[in-house]
Amino acid sequence: MNIQTYKFTDDGKIPNHPDLELVIYSDVLQEASCKDLFLKNGWDGVWVNGIFPFHHFHSTAHEVLGVIQGEAIVQFGGQQGEAVKMKQGDVAVIPAGVGHKNIQSSSDFSVVGAYPKGQKWDLCTGKPEERPGVLENIRKVPLPKKDPVFGDRGPLIELWLK
Repeated sequence: MNIQTYKFTDDGKIPNHPDLELVIYSDVLQEASCKDLFLKNGWDGVWVNGIFPFHHFHSTAHEVLGVIQGEAIVQFGGQQGEAVKMKQGDVAVIPAGVGHKNIQSSSDFSVVGAYPKGQKWDLCTGKPEERPGVLENIRKVPLPKKDPVFGDRGPLIELWLK
């Protein structure tokens, strides 16, 4: 299994997460089972769509994105972050506060998204008036109980607990 991790710092607009890193698994999904897999592993609020074409983050929830069709270049970590090519079968587990944006994608690009059970997402774009509240929110978001793909024994749990 190929796992990539990225750690981003606060750029003054996108706070990113002070402790947790973005985790990307390559070629781990089967399209038909993605929604069920996330639900089985305790990730709720499942939806299917694309990724917004502007920098945004969630201060009240971690997020998982599983690519079920097509491919895209996704910028993680804000304007100075990392552009990552994602394709069908890839999964990104995004800590609260980490920015993400669809830079370009194929016309058929689609992801399944979800959040750890009990976490409700917000939509933040880095506006100055958001700043004080989001920094506190990010610090309070609990770790997920399970890896969205691999469950109890998934690499995410070890990576985020170290």
